Parts: sequence; structure tokens; C-alpha cells
Amino acid sequence: MHKLPVRFRSDGLELVGELYLPDGAPHRAVVLTGPFSSVKEQVTGDYAQRLAEHGFAALAFDHRGWGDSEGQPRNHEAAERKVSDLRDAVSFLATRPEIDGDRIAVCGICLGAVYATQLTAFDPRVKALALIGGSYNDPHVLRERFGGPTGYRELMAQFGAIAQRQFETGEIEYWPAINPEGMPAGLPGPEPAEYYGTARGARPQWENRCTALSVKEELTVSVAPALSMLSPTPVLIVHGRGDEAVPPQDAQAAFDAVEEPKRLVWVDATNHVDIYDTHELVNAATDAAAEWFDRHL
Repeated sequence: MHKLPVRFRSDGLELVGELYLPDGAPHRAVVLTGPFSSVKEQVTGDYAQRLAEHGFAALAFDHRGWGDSEGQPRNHEAAERKVSDLRDAVSFLATRPEIDGDRIAVCGICLGAVYATQLTAFDPRVKALALIGGSYNDPHVLRERFGGPTGYRELMAQFGAIAQRQFETGEIEYWPAINPEGMPAGLPGPEPAEYYGTARGARPQWENRCTALSVKEELTVSVAPALSMLSPTPVLIVHGRGDEAVPPQDAQAAFDAVEEPKRLVWVDATNHVDIYDTHELVNAATDAAAEWFDRHL
């Protein structure tokens, strides 16, 4: 196996990635997209390397505005942007001589599960899908988890005020990506800090900031409409039994919304972030994904 630095364009912007290649060619391939605020040197890079060890070419890349890739505003999380990047990542792989363009899959981890699902639902070039530790966002559910209708509406009013200030001043407002004390943050609370705020996930390419309006995007995006549109693409869902940030019932509901062929695999994670980098959990997730891709690519 070897790793190639690669560059490709999406909507006129240069995106930077790393293509993990097993020996030989042409290869079946997987495009990866990862958690909120993450860069290729974190979760997707680790998963790409492991999938390459299973014999699949695997692409980890920085979405526009993140890490080494171009794009403004910086550190802005938005489904439309990320799905467009994923679409062009698939197109890029299909042009590579090392890749069998008719056998490309997508793997979404955490919030990347939303983007991977939204792409795959409407792009038949994606021949198989794996969702690992997925964040199956639904504004109706998130409204209840963020203070009910009143608390959620207050948050939306806060974002409206931020949008107004940005329009009037031209200045982009930023929040921390992680904040162990809670809001304001893209990922509030102590658990995300256990990964991003320690040697486990801290990387020179990662910044602890996101646009404030990234959080509105996070809290208003919905994966539900795309789930029912995935058929006949084969879908694998891998989720932790002890995940409290994204409860198992969310993964079960997503699985129930998907038509066959599908498979649900539970792993013994006791929280959400351990599936990012804990050796045994990453191995269990990539073993399941590799078996799924081997069957359907």
C-alpha cells in the first residue's frame, strides 16, 4: 500500500486529499467524509488507510474551506457544499487509471453520514454506502434535544441576528468547534473535547473554530428525505451500542427507513468519539465495511 497526495477541483476550488492505494490496479474505491469540523489527517485518513489494507483504494480529502483545501468562508459546515465536494470526488476517482470507475462506494462517518446519504440517494454512480457512527440529523428530534420548541426557536433567533450582523458588516462570526463547557460551540460538551482537544485528534491542520452559522446548518439539516431514496443502493449502518451523543435508536430508525439490501452492525462503543480512533472499534467498523463493499462492488 502507498499514499498519494492528490488535488482535484469542485465548483472551481482546489481540494486537497490523500489517496490510499493497495498494490496492483485497477481498484474498487471508497470516498470518505467525516465528522463536523474534521480534516483528512483525523478520522477519514485513519479509516482510509484501514480500508486500503483491506484492498480498496480510499480517498480522504479536505472539504472546501477546511484544512488544506481552498474555499471561503473558512471552517464553514454546510450540506450543500459538502455534497457537491463528494460528487466531484467520485468524478475525480472515476478519471484515475488506478480506479475502476464502475465500482466506487462512499463511506460517511458521524455527520458525514448525512452528506454521504444525500449524495448517494441521487447519484447511481455510488454502488454501495457505509454509514459509521452516523449522525442522523432530524430537526424535529434536535428541537427536542435543544430545549424544546422555545429553546430551539431562541437558537434560531440567535442565528438570525448573526446573519443580520454578517450582512451589515461583511464580517464572518466564529464559534469554537469544541467547547467542553457547552454552548456556544459546534460540538458542545466534554466528549468531543476528549478527541479533538487531546493528542487523539489534535492535528496542526485542525482549528478549534467554525462559523457560527455552521451550527445552524448542523441543527437544521435533515437526512430523513434521502434515506428512503437510497434503494436499490446497498446500505451498511455501523453504530455503537453505548453512543449517547447519537443514541442507538437514531441508527435503528435510519436503518428501518432504508430498503433492502441493508445491514445493521452494532459495535461495543461506550460513547460516540471512540469509534473515531479506538483500535478495536475502527477495526470492527472497517471489517464490516470491507465485507459489505467486497460483496456489492
